[in-house]
Amino acid sequence: MIAIIEKYFPSLTEHQKEQYRALFDLYADWNAKINVVSRKDFEQLYLRHVLHSLAIAKVCQFEAGARVLDVGCGGGFPSVPLAIMFPDVKFISADSIGKKITVVKGVCEGAGITNIDARHTRVEQIPERFDYVVSRAVTEMPQFVKWIWSKIDRGQRGTLPNGILYLKGGDLQEELAATRMKWREYQIADFFEEEFFETKKVVYTSK
Repeated sequence: MIAIIEKYFPSLTEHQKEQYRALFDLYADWNAKINVVSRKDFEQLYLRHVLHSLAIAKVCQFEAGARVLDVGCGGGFPSVPLAIMFPDVKFISADSIGKKITVVKGVCEGAGITNIDARHTRVEQIPERFDYVVSRAVTEMPQFVKWIWSKIDRGQRGTLPNGILYLKGGDLQEELAATRMKWREYQIADFFEEEFFETKKVVYTSK
């Protein structure tokens, strides 16, 4: 099951491998009760959700103690795979839909993930500040920036300066230009060879 993760992250510890392995049954169980992963691509969980989330780890390695906010986390992507990859990083996973947070909490408990604080809240109501904000195609970028820009501290708590790391696909030129900010687009196909990633990107801007 997790061979595709080990292929691109060969230095995982046994504990991390166990945690990634546990995700399939945990998500299968929760998904039967609360549908957070599309039924039609559930068999592709590790490719389309776990590995896709980990594209962020190819772009930026967070250092121990960094604070990362996942906005509109849904069932826990990208924060759940990232929290396993970076066990010394503090994640807050936020979503305005309560049942999705129920899934995140259940998966974290089942997999022994202790560095995620899953919250049923709107991002505007989160009082803390962060080093990085991550997300996966939650909304148009101008709106997203408006929500979170004031919550990011300047500095560098990883291999890139603090900022936004956002998973998105397709042609983003107009959308990014509308923010009047400087963005860098990383093609996920440069990291992962599977066809699924051909048009997918991590877009980044620093605070």
